[in-house]
Amino acid sequence: MVKKQKSGPIGVFDSGYGGLTVYKELKSKLPNHDFLYLGDNARVPYGSRSFDTVYKYTLECVNQLFDRGCNLVVLACNTASAKALRNIQQLDLPKIKSHKRVLGVIRPTTETIGQLTKTKHVGLFATTGTVRSESYKIEIDKFFPKVKLYQEACPMWVPLIENNEHLSVGANYFIRKHVDNLLSKSKKIDAIILACTHYPLLEKKLRRFIPKEIRLISQGEIVSNSLVDYLDRHPEMDLLITKKGKQSFLTTESTKDFNQKSVLFLGEKIKSDLLKL
Repeated sequence: MVKKQKSGPIGVFDSGYGGLTVYKELKSKLPNHDFLYLGDNARVPYGSRSFDTVYKYTLECVNQLFDRGCNLVVLACNTASAKALRNIQQLDLPKIKSHKRVLGVIRPTTETIGQLTKTKHVGLFATTGTVRSESYKIEIDKFFPKVKLYQEACPMWVPLIENNEHLSVGANYFIRKHVDNLLSKSKKIDAIILACTHYPLLEKKLRRFIPKEIRLISQGEIVSNSLVDYLDRHPEMDLLITKKGKQSFLTTESTKDFNQKSVLFLGEKIKSDLLKL
C-alpha cells in the first residue's frame, strides 16, 4: 500500500534576506498557496564560501524545511543554486526524500535570457561564488549557444545591502567600479542579469551608471512565472501544497533584526521565528 503524502507549504530558502525579493513575487503569483521562508542569516554570506560548505549548509536548511512539511523547496539564492542544487537533486533526494522536489533560480533565468537580448551579448552581476561556478555560462550554452556571457563578481554588494548602506554615497564607488568593469568587457552588452537576489534593491542606483538602453533583469518575476508553469505541469505536486494563504518566516539569527530588515525587501512588517541549527 502506497503511503499518502501529507501536504504542506512551499519552502523558500536563502542565505539571508535577498531571497525575500523572489518570495515577494512568488506570493504575488500564488496568493492562496502557503509559504515557509527560511533565511540562514547566522551564516551569511554564502557567496565567498567553498562548494562543500555551501552544499552542507544548504542541504541542512532544505532538510529543516522538509521536516516542517514542505514537499517543494525553492532555493531563492543564486550561490546555493550554483553550488548545491545539482548534488541535492541527484544525490540526496532519491535516497531520502524521493517524492520531494528542490528547484533553483538559475535555470528559469537561463531558459529565457535568449529572448531578452538582441545583440546576444549579456552581462551578469553576481557573487564571487556564483561567478566561479560558471553555472550561468554552462546553462546559457545549453539553451542559447550563440549568446556570449560577460561576468562580474561584486563581493561588496551583499554586505552593503545587508547593512542598509547600499543607498549611501559611500556605496557609489563599489557600484560604479563593477559597472565600469563589466561594460568594458563588451560594447555590445544590451542586457544584464542581476544574478543575486539582493541586487534588485540596487536597481535604481545602478540606473545612474548604466545606459538606459541596457536592460536590467531581476529574477523574481522570471522565477515566479516558472514556478506557476511547473505546478501547472505537475498537478500532483500542487496537490501536496496547502492553500490557506499563510506565510511563515524562520531565521537562524536575531528575529528582531530579521523582522526589521525584511521591511526593506518586502515592504511590509513580518514576524519571524528563530531556528537553532
